[in-house]
Amino acid sequence: MFDMMKMMGKMKEVQARLKEAQDNLVKVKASGESGGGMVKATVNGKKQLVTLDIDPLLLKVEDKIMVQDLVVAAVNKAMEEVDILAKEELRKSTEGLLPNIPGLDLSSMMG
Repeated sequence: MFDMMKMMGKMKEVQARLKEAQDNLVKVKASGESGGGMVKATVNGKKQLVTLDIDPLLLKVEDKIMVQDLVVAAVNKAMEEVDILAKEELRKSTEGLLPNIPGLDLSSMMG
C-alpha cells in the first residue's frame, strides 16, 4: 500500500540533499587553459570565474584581440569541465534517494 507520509518524508530528504549539493557546488572547481597554457581559467560549480591567470608575455597592446580570444576559450573549457563535475556531485548527493529513472536529470535544479 502507498504510504503518502513516507513519500513526503523522502521528498523532504531529497530537497535537503539537493540544497546541500547546491551549496557544495562552490567547492567544486575545474580549470581550462588555452594558448598552450598561457591563459588559465578556474571556475566553480556555480559557474563563477574564480581565477584567471594570463602569462605576462601576452600583455601587449597589439595582442589584445588574441588575449581576449584565449580568455574566452579557457573559460569555456573550464565551464564544460565544471558542468560534468557538478552533475557528478549531484548524482553522489542524491544516490540511493531516488529510483534510477532513465532520462531523469536533476541538474536543472542545481541553479
